[in-house]
Amino acid sequence: MKKTSIFLLTTFLLSACSPTVKLQAPEKPIEINLNVKIEQHVKISIDKDVKQAISTNKDIF
Repeated sequence: MKKTSIFLLTTFLLSACSPTVKLQAPEKPIEINLNVKIEQHVKISIDKDVKQAISTNKDIF
């Protein structure tokens, strides 16, 4: 009987101290600053014979 009452009392005390989790939206909006600098370098190399064909036939392109 004594063991049962101790078990029930312990169970009651442990259940009373159960942690709670609260999800709450922030008061201020989340601000993300992205300072990004994008540079692009394009290098086109043409073979000599192709360059010569383009210069002689300007109507190709």
